[in-house]
Amino acid sequence: MLELLQTHHRLTGPDLAARLGVDERTVRRYAARLDDLGIPVTADRGRHGGYRLSPGYRLPPLMLTGDEATAVVLALLAGRRLGLPAAPAESAHAKIARVLPAALRDRVQALQDTLGFTLDARDGTDPAPGVLLTLATAARTRRRTRLAYRSWKGERTERDLDPHGLVFHAGRWYVTGHDHRSAATRTFRLDRVHSADLLDTAFDDPGDTDPVGHLTRSLAAVPYAHRVRVLLHTDPATARRRIPATVATLHAEDGGTLLDMRVEHLADAARMLAGLGHPFTVREPAALRDAVRDLAAHLTTQADRP
Repeated sequence: MLELLQTHHRLTGPDLAARLGVDERTVRRYAARLDDLGIPVTADRGRHGGYRLSPGYRLPPLMLTGDEATAVVLALLAGRRLGLPAAPAESAHAKIARVLPAALRDRVQALQDTLGFTLDARDGTDPAPGVLLTLATAARTRRRTRLAYRSWKGERTERDLDPHGLVFHAGRWYVTGHDHRSAATRTFRLDRVHSADLLDTAFDDPGDTDPVGHLTRSLAAVPYAHRVRVLLHTDPATARRRIPATVATLHAEDGGTLLDMRVEHLADAARMLAGLGHPFTVREPAALRDAVRDLAAHLTTQADRP
């Protein structure tokens, strides 16, 4: 009931009863209970009456149960490993820790002291919270943004972007959208965005966009030195269980699955193919066959080692 009254200026008794799944008598009892807790609820009679929080009363900014506070602390600790902006996460963690009851604070601290992660905390790839929120707002309200961006080569550019959505992948944040500088759908890493400003220009709903799909296809098509095309003698669903979408594209072909990807070193492709455990036929490049033979010879040498 308190959450509903915080969200709505005034709600009638029948409306509150319907939202809470109780009768109006119980609503009156809830109102009295809130008043006992020091949260004054005013009940106005008449046609336009209803329940509301007393004017001028300021609620605490956040009210959490012990279990909820523990869950938030755990989420902040884990989120730091996954790419949550470091400074705000640490600040929020410290604030919550300060207001926890002593007994609960000690238990949460014990968990923090004994908790281990297989993922290292990511440093240097945090997006600015303001950039993250601006782009999220722009994507939802269909407003163009102006980005100050630094490429992987260190080149700084300014570009107008119609954001389609945000994607979090492998510890990094990305935004996809229509880039007016290149007149194409592009993906940008948010830790390389120095600033993002909302413009007054609105853009039309692009329709059925797929930011996640666009990002994974973009990562799979990074222009490394060698393009590899191999026919896997298995179905696409089975192949996809071992091959992430960010590594390669897969298509059903000739009763099997055509794997298409780019790699910097053919030896890496040979090791990946050997690890899949499926028979395969090399389509291109021919040099990949030599890389597979070299890997086979290396493994034979290891197997014969006394």
